[in-house]
Amino acid sequence: MENASLVDEYGYVKDGKVFLKGYLNYEDRQIGEVKRTEQEALDYFKNRFIIAENKVSQLEKDIEEAQNKGSYLTKLVQLRKKLLGFDALGDFPPLLERLDEQEKLLADLITVNQLKNLEIKRALIAEAEALADSTDWRNTADALQEIKVKWIKTGPVDKATEAEVEGRFQELLDGFFTRRREFFNEQNKVIQERLEKYDELIRLAFRANRLGDLDAAFQEVRKLNNAWKQVGEVPIKKSGKLYKQFKKATTMFYAKYNDAKGIVIVPKIDPRIEQQMKMADEAEKLSKQSDIFAAAERAKVLLNSWKEIRVPFKLQDKVVNERFRAACDKIFELSYLGRVLTRKYPAFELKSQSEQIRTKIREMEYLVKREKNDLQFALQDADGLDPNKDEDKQILNKINTQKRKIAMKETILREFQKQLETAGY
Repeated sequence: MENASLVDEYGYVKDGKVFLKGYLNYEDRQIGEVKRTEQEALDYFKNRFIIAENKVSQLEKDIEEAQNKGSYLTKLVQLRKKLLGFDALGDFPPLLERLDEQEKLLADLITVNQLKNLEIKRALIAEAEALADSTDWRNTADALQEIKVKWIKTGPVDKATEAEVEGRFQELLDGFFTRRREFFNEQNKVIQERLEKYDELIRLAFRANRLGDLDAAFQEVRKLNNAWKQVGEVPIKKSGKLYKQFKKATTMFYAKYNDAKGIVIVPKIDPRIEQQMKMADEAEKLSKQSDIFAAAERAKVLLNSWKEIRVPFKLQDKVVNERFRAACDKIFELSYLGRVLTRKYPAFELKSQSEQIRTKIREMEYLVKREKNDLQFALQDADGLDPNKDEDKQILNKINTQKRKIAMKETILREFQKQLETAGY
C-alpha cells in the first residue's frame, strides 16, 4: 500500500491500478484499473460490492424457503469461491461468516437426512432380503422393482456407509434376477425339448398313415396318443398349432382304418345338446301352429327351460342356438301381430283369405317402418359407446335385439307376400 495515490477503508489505488486490501489470510489483490479518475474507480468497485451482498442475501433466502435445503450446499460452496475472487471493494469477512453459518446449518441438516435415508434404505434391504429367495418369479420381480424405485427416490447416505448399503442392495437384486434368468433359461430348454418331441410325434403319426399293416399301425397310433399326453406343457399358442397337426394325422389314420374295417362311428352328442335340439324342433313346429297365442305361451316355457340348461361355451351348438332363437322370435312377432289385428280389426276372421293376408302385410310393413325409425334414433345415440362398460353394453345389446326383431319381421313379411303370390290373389 506504500506509494498509494488514493487510499480507502477496503482498498487503494497504486500506479493506476485498483487493489483490494488483504483480509483474513488473503493478501492484497488487484481488482481493476483506473479508467478515468482514481475516485471514480474506487466508487465503481464499492458499488460492485452490493452485488456480492445481494448474492449472499438471496442464497440465505432461498435456503430458508427451500424444502430440500441440503441441495443448496454445492451452490454455497460455489458462491464462497466466487466471493474470494470477486472484484469489488467492501467488507468480505462478514459475508464469508454468513456463508459459514449457512454451511453449518446445511451440514447438520444433511447429517440428519443421511441418517433418515440410512434407516429407510436398511428397511428396504430387509424387504428385499425377505423376497430374494422367492421362486414366484413374476410377482417377486414386480415387488423388487417397486422397492428399487423407492431406493432411487431415497436420498444419499453418509459416504462411510454408502458402499456397504449400496453393495448389499445390489447384491440382493443381482442374486434374484440371476436365479430368475437361469430358471427361465432352463425352462426354455425344457420347452424346446418338448416342442421337438411333439414334432417327432407328429412326424410318426403321419408316417403311420403310410404303413401297410393297419393293425400294427393302429397299435402305433395308440402309443403315439399316449406319448402325446406325457410330453408336458408348452406355450398355448404353439400347443394349439401342434395338436391341430397331430389331430389331423390321427384323424386321417382312424378314418382309413375304420373304412377298411367297416366300422361306422356314430358321433356322441352331449345330452344337454340333445335336449336343446328337441326344444328347437318343438319351437319351429310351434311357429307354424294356427293358434299362435297358445304357441307364444308354450314358447315362454321353453325359453325358461332353455336358460336352465348350462352348456359350456366350447360345447355349444351355434346352429341349434340360432334355430331356437329364430323360432321363438318368429312366434313372438306373430303373436304381437295377432294382438294388433284383434284390436284393430274385430271382424278380422270374417275377411276373405286374401284380404286377411293383405291386412297382415299392411300391418307388418307399418311395424317394420316404425321400428326402423326407432332404430335410427337409437343408432345416433350409440356413437362413442364403449362395449366394455356395463351401461353402454346394455344399450348396445338392446340395439342388437331391435335389429334382430326387424329382421324377423321382414322375414315374416316376405312369407306373407309369397303366400299371396302362391295363392294367385
